[in-house]
Formats: sequence, structure tokens, C-alpha cells
Amino acid sequence: MTRFDPSGPLRGRLRPPSDKSISHRAALIAAMGEGETAIEGYLDAADTRSTLAAVEAVGARVEGAEPGRIGTGLRIGGVGLRGAGPATVDVGNAGTLLRLLPGWLAGQVGEEWTLDGDDSIRRRPVDRIASPLREMGAELECREDRLPPLRIAGAPLRGIAYELPVASAQVKSCLLFAGLLAEGETTVVEPAPSRDHTERMLAAAGAELRREGDAVTIRPAKRLEPGRLSVAADLSSAAFFVVAALLVPGSEVELTGVGVNPTRTGLLTILERMGAEVEVVDRVERGGEPVATLRVRPTALRGVEVGGAEIPLAIDELPLVALAACFAEGTTTIRDAAELRRKESDRVETVSAALNALGGRVEPTADGMAIEGTGGLRGGAVESHGDHRIAMLGAVAGLASREGVEVRGMEAAAVSYPGFASDLGSLLDRA
Repeated sequence: MTRFDPSGPLRGRLRPPSDKSISHRAALIAAMGEGETAIEGYLDAADTRSTLAAVEAVGARVEGAEPGRIGTGLRIGGVGLRGAGPATVDVGNAGTLLRLLPGWLAGQVGEEWTLDGDDSIRRRPVDRIASPLREMGAELECREDRLPPLRIAGAPLRGIAYELPVASAQVKSCLLFAGLLAEGETTVVEPAPSRDHTERMLAAAGAELRREGDAVTIRPAKRLEPGRLSVAADLSSAAFFVVAALLVPGSEVELTGVGVNPTRTGLLTILERMGAEVEVVDRVERGGEPVATLRVRPTALRGVEVGGAEIPLAIDELPLVALAACFAEGTTTIRDAAELRRKESDRVETVSAALNALGGRVEPTADGMAIEGTGGLRGGAVESHGDHRIAMLGAVAGLASREGVEVRGMEAAAVSYPGFASDLGSLLDRA
């Protein structure tokens, strides 16, 4: 159990860890590529190491992955689009890996793979990728026809036009990977925009893609040549410091090198509507992705309605929206976010339970939460349920609370942010 007591202001500059979503994709696309790909800024965390182990298992060469060096010296020798060898792959706790990797493997005729993971992964459904992949001709088996382990027998694929029932960058990316090996074009139609890192990175590696309105189409490819990839700092990780600086009086924090891809900045838009003033300065583009510095100071917040097209742009940060809403004036309603129930934990229930245990007034709903702002939180204890975002949410809540918070299972933060407690402490030490 780790305790986080009410703090003085957070002050200073910090580069958050690299983006987990981009890191997963960088390793997979490098493994699909011809020759060696250098990856700058790859995230060193449990989930992203699972992806490196996965690409090694299917035959890619991984160099420079020693602890402390992975962010600067990582190199991956690819096996080519059709060169993955048979393997049993342990995805650990990495849901992104579980849903993206099958798209690449499914079209490699004559080989077989099994994907499995920890207890949490075994509760995470794969039917939303299995169904469209089967339409493309893939041969897949999974437990109860929806849960891991997932068995894949490579088969000839055909391109399809598929309308996503729910906006999901993971499902979209899986189908785009499959489309690289399919006969004919593959089109994915989104009900709302989702993060577009895969499209950007595939296009940079030589794939033929086009976007027309809410549809993205990919043509089959003979080869990919990524060459060099760069990973920006993760807005989802930066978000914990953004909200901490908004809630703790006297704070003044700068977060540098943060990816501000417009398909990822939903949190900033929501916080702006709540009254927050987060400055976005020093914008540049690196590796096809926009990055910037975020400047954050405390601001009085008000309740808002959150839903519709902005949900996919902020899905991982919605727990922090709920936390901020506890400190706001008025009621905040989060709707259209049933996807929260499919994360590492059922985040509708775990976030509601955590905040209510700290003195909040949160009512879970079928597809979100209603949060009555009370101006703050008392404090208490939070159970992470093995979910990294709940663990870090509890830490931020402790700093801003009146009595402090004990987090049970803080070690879960290592899934995406092993150095979280240290980085948080560095901002407090500078106060």
C-alpha cells in the first residue's frame, strides 16, 4: 500500500514518458518492415516490452532493449510483411498488442500462432476483431468465441468494407494491418474519429492509404520500409500531471515534448470547457506527429456534459475527467462511454467506487457516470484492481485531497508508467 498525502504546489518542467500507443505500433510496423528500423523514444514499460517480446517470438531481431537504453537505442530488424514465424505469444497485460497483432498474422498463409496473456487479458473480448477478420477470410478460434487465448491459422484474405459499430483505433488498426496482406482494397468506416497513429505511420513506411470523410482505405502492399520512427511523449501520461496541477493550489507545471495529435487531445478540449487554462506552446512536428509543451496552472472548474464524438478522443483520460469533476462546481455527466467497461478493469465501476470511497458523489450509469461536484475530496483508500490508470488516479487524488489517499496495488502503474511516483515526487521537490 502506498500513501499520497496532501501536497504543496507542483512546480517545474517534465518530459512525460513516451506514448504507449505509438510505441506498440512502432514495434509492430518495424517488425513488418524490410531491413532495420531505428525507433527513437520507445516507451520502456511492461506493456511495450510485451510487444518487443512478441515481435521477437515471430522472428524479428530486437537490439538496444536493455533497461535504461530502450528509449534511445532501440533497433528492430524486420521479417517483412509475410515473414512472421509460428509462435505462442504472451501478450502480458497489453490489450493493444492483443488486438493489433492478429491483423498482421491472419494473412500469412501456412503458419499458426496462439496469443494469450494474464488473467486481466483473458477477460478482455476479442470478438470485435475476430468478426471482421473472419469476413476477410481469416481462420480464428477463441474461448467462448470471444475471449483469449486466440488461435490464428494464416489464410488468404480478401479486402472488405467494414463499418465499425463503435469507434475504436485498435479495431481499425487491426483491419488496416490485415488489409496490407489482403486481395483488393480494405475500407474501414468510423462512426466517429479515433486516434490515427497507425495511418500516419503506415503512410510514412510506404503503404497506400487514402481518407475520404469518415472512411480510411488501404491497398495491399508488397513491402514496408519504415527506416526511422520517433515516439512523442504520451498525452495520456501527461494527463495525470495536467489534472494534478489544475487541482493543487499554487502549482505551475510545464510538460515538454507531448504529442498533441488532434485525435488524442479530447481531454484538453473537455478541460477547456470546464474552465481550465492549459497553454499549448512550442508546437513542432516530429516523425509525422505534432508535439508541443503544455503549461498548466490551477483553475476554478465547472461541470459539463461529455459525450458523443469526443469520447474516442479522450477514452483513456475519462477517469481523470471524473476526478476533476469532483472538484468542479455543478454536475458533470459522461455518456456514450460504454467502452470504459472493456478496459483493464470496468472503469465505470472502479472509478465510481474509488471516488465515492474518497468522499465523492459519483453515480455509475450503463455508459458512463454522473459526478456531482463538491469542491474537493476528503481522502481515504483506493483499490487499483490491477489497473494502472486507477492506481495513478488515486495518487493524484491524494495530493489534492484534504486527508490523503492510500493506494492498494500501486505497482500496477508500471504497466504504462514505471517512473510515475518518482516523476511526481520530482515536481513536488521543486516546489
